[in-house]
Amino acid sequence: MTHQNGEENEEIHKLAWDTFIAATEVAKKLKLYGAGQDLLSDTFSGNIKGMGPGVAEMEFKERPSDPVVVFAMDKTEPGAFNLPLFKIFADPFNTAGLVIDPSLHNGFEFEIYDVMENKKISMSCPDEMYDLLALLGTINRYVIKRIYRRDDHEIAASVSTERLNLLAGQYVGKDDPVAIVRSQSGFPATGEVAEPFAFPHLVGGWMRGSHNGPLMPVAHKNAYPVRFDGPPRVVALGFQICEGELIGPVDMFDDPVYDRSRELASEIAEYMRRHGPFEPHRLPSDEMEYTTLPGVMEKFKDRFEDID
Repeated sequence: MTHQNGEENEEIHKLAWDTFIAATEVAKKLKLYGAGQDLLSDTFSGNIKGMGPGVAEMEFKERPSDPVVVFAMDKTEPGAFNLPLFKIFADPFNTAGLVIDPSLHNGFEFEIYDVMENKKISMSCPDEMYDLLALLGTINRYVIKRIYRRDDHEIAASVSTERLNLLAGQYVGKDDPVAIVRSQSGFPATGEVAEPFAFPHLVGGWMRGSHNGPLMPVAHKNAYPVRFDGPPRVVALGFQICEGELIGPVDMFDDPVYDRSRELASEIAEYMRRHGPFEPHRLPSDEMEYTTLPGVMEKFKDRFEDID
């Protein structure tokens, strides 16, 4: 949605919440599986944050030409954005503008959330690149929330960082994160924004939120994760902001140049699937604590004996 009420506006958040509730009622009448499982409360409390759905917002003054890309992922978690967003805003081998465009050359500031401890930290690139990577590699804990241009602290990207299983205390569905990324004229070019997703990197999620799998870039018409409820996938919707309205979208991954990426993702999915219940296809034990596995482990926890 676009509006002029600023971030975290109660009226806007309530509109979104009421839409989710109305859609849930229809889903329940149709007896669709898991209807409303992502809504953790029956009562709106003034803000959607912490109530289940992911939230990505940004406020800015409209430029003479203002393209944005909305990325929407399915069957994965917010940390899935760490690698592509790092490449977009900090990797000169992906984004040539960091080297040759004066408006990007001074770099970007990353706001990182620790979703386990509910803390945040800001780091600037290229100065603190190695420190930033020390965090971003732990994708289940440290996640990018916002990215700003260093020159003037202008917002460049925003990500939904809500971890549904941590909010609920148990597995009730995966997070399905989204991100808004601005492009052109002081930000990475649209082609640089889309480029990292040509590599189907491994992300957590897939079946029951319990497996690692490749993130497949797909057209909206192919955003139906079927094989083992996956593999995880991402769509890219390009919009032009005009007088406060969203013009579009352009289905950016509906492009044959991504066919090879999809084929590679299929090969990786085949390879990972052959592991069955073994790691690294199944997530490590510390990430399985909020899935359905603890219910199985409970049955025989008292049968363990000390080793002599």
